[in-house]
Amino acid sequence: QLQLVESGGGLVQVGGSLRLSCAVFGSTLDYYVIGWFRQLPGKEREGVSCISSSGSTTKYLDSVAGRLTISRDNAKNTVYLQMNSLKPEDTGIYYCAAETAREENYCSGYVLGYDYWGQGTQVTVSS
Repeated sequence: QLQLVESGGGLVQVGGSLRLSCAVFGSTLDYYVIGWFRQLPGKEREGVSCISSSGSTTKYLDSVAGRLTISRDNAKNTVYLQMNSLKPEDTGIYYCAAETAREENYCSGYVLGYDYWGQGTQVTVSS
């Protein structure tokens, strides 16, 4: 059974940075597409970013493009989300998720496409 554990969340001031980590256990990361999602207060979960199993394809939600960077280190079985220039509207719970890769250069931000989820990590941006 694949397990995902997020870390790195916390409280940060506007304009600050955080790096979220998603550690994968139970299998080799190479076989999986990884997505980062968030649930903002009172809203549905949305896709923030994703990275293909090869690492060659990355995608971002329009509102975070240019501020967030996703990367993966298959040797460490870990995916990262570097978050810069944070805004109060980025406050929420951030989740990583995995789906079995069917094609090495594909990823999507579609919530229902992912089979395995972490427990989430809280990000709070204060003004």
